Amino acid sequence: MTTSSNPPTPRLSSDSPDRAADAATTAALGWLHTARFLTTAPQLQFLPSLDLPEFAFVGRSNAGKSTCINTLTQQKQLAFASKKPGRTQHINLFALGKQGLTDAVLADLPGYGYAAVPRQDKIRWQQVMANYLVTRENLKGVVLMCDPRHGLTELDEILLDIIRPRVQQGLKFLVILTKADKLTRVEQNKALSIMKLQAGGGEVRLFSATKRHGIDDVAMLLWHWAHPADFVPA
Repeated sequence: MTTSSNPPTPRLSSDSPDRAADAATTAALGWLHTARFLTTAPQLQFLPSLDLPEFAFVGRSNAGKSTCINTLTQQKQLAFASKKPGRTQHINLFALGKQGLTDAVLADLPGYGYAAVPRQDKIRWQQVMANYLVTRENLKGVVLMCDPRHGLTELDEILLDIIRPRVQQGLKFLVILTKADKLTRVEQNKALSIMKLQAGGGEVRLFSATKRHGIDDVAMLLWHWAHPADFVPA
């Protein structure tokens, strides 16, 4: 696996800002569309050691994580979206960047908190995720899926406690409020304000796969995380 030396760079300039913004968004979405399966692992020790920036998607089993990943990458079945939440029991890695020029990795972690999953499986998944979030050296960002109708759960709070030391050291952190279309505009604004207080300095975005809301914003943010030196703000 090689690192891209000249990836397509979303750039915003002062000339025709709307056109530049559209071009930057298109480039970021195109980059996410290159996502392809890399490997899967039931335990941390089976994951390959990589020197590429890695971004982990985590969240409660029914928070819409798989749908969000599939929507961002414009691929219907990249992340397995089971009708029975909690079925994904492995860490799945997806490469980003043109074939042969991989420049980042997306990690889909097992969903947690689903009541029908046996207790021993819950414990095992939680241990796997905790080990990954604490020790994965190339982990550069964490994206937490949260259904704003329910807010942060106890397990979400535990996850935040786990990653807080790394966030303080520079780990990027984003909370995506999924299924935002289920809320009124007033409820969306309230959920956004509350989560910004709870995110501990992390980013927060409203997102709706159904209404196609928040996709461009999240795509640009993920690109910026992966290529900070190439991102030129307006």
